[in-house]
Amino acid sequence: MASLLFFEPVFKTMIWGGNRMRAAFGYDIPADNTGECWAISAHKNGDCTVAAGEYKGAKLSELWDKHRELFGDLSGDRFPLLLKVIDAKDDLSIQVHPDDDYAKVHENGSLGKTECWYILDCEPDSALVVGHNAKTREELCKLIDEHKFKELIREVPVKKGDFVQIDPGTVHAIKGGVMILETQQNSDITYRVYDYDRLQNGKPRDLHIEQSKAVIKVPGAGTAGDVMSTESVCASGTVTSTPLTAGLHNLVSCKYYTVNKLNVKGSFTLEPSGVFYMASCIEGTGSADGTPIKPGDHFIIPAGYGRLSFSGDMTLIISNPE
Repeated sequence: MASLLFFEPVFKTMIWGGNRMRAAFGYDIPADNTGECWAISAHKNGDCTVAAGEYKGAKLSELWDKHRELFGDLSGDRFPLLLKVIDAKDDLSIQVHPDDDYAKVHENGSLGKTECWYILDCEPDSALVVGHNAKTREELCKLIDEHKFKELIREVPVKKGDFVQIDPGTVHAIKGGVMILETQQNSDITYRVYDYDRLQNGKPRDLHIEQSKAVIKVPGAGTAGDVMSTESVCASGTVTSTPLTAGLHNLVSCKYYTVNKLNVKGSFTLEPSGVFYMASCIEGTGSADGTPIKPGDHFIIPAGYGRLSFSGDMTLIISNPE
């Protein structure tokens, strides 16, 4: 039986990044503008290395190619998912992602990008950009061309523990003061619609206006109702009036992934199916089959691992491919 797979994260410095991952998780971040931690990734732009055990030193992409049994012998030419922590000290660009069909044709065979966000922490009165107000594509293009982004975008309030699904074609942005855990397709394709006229190394960052106009869905999906409070969600995804109890609670299931929140109070036994799982400890401490677990730890539960016993008082986000 394969062991749990822990990885060395890949960090990315960003114009909007901060340093909260150092204090929150004890990460040895490279700079005070560290925006992203690619925690479980086999993407060419950030291929994680196994930290210990039988496969120590191997890249995740290498395991996918040579040891497909660890992943339930799934088909596909690449590892399907990517897990990140994002620390936004300042606002990210207003952006949109393409779907698989558009990315395959226009981005050299890349996957599109469906993603979801779990709010790890945020400042009071924080918000996200989710969706837009244009009723027609003509109105959308006019608002973009005239830089009327305050009229275009929808902002929704968020708090720690909230959860949002971002489908391709949805205008979105993480705003300053928010730190998230992102589960997404294995893709690094982002189209920037607007970047606040910021300069990087004395030059504006590239925008992708024509691509954005082509892939943004009209009318614009995204309302305050798309933000789920995970502190009061039951296994079916419907909101209840009582806080979460110990156990596994579904946050979203789509064509690419299922994401669950696991509350461990004392002990919990996970009985995986035939697929692999990605797990992230976001609060508290405990253990997984005797391996100590703390906030900021991310690991893969290989396919065929069997029952996994968690103990302690901690919260994890657990996802698996569909």
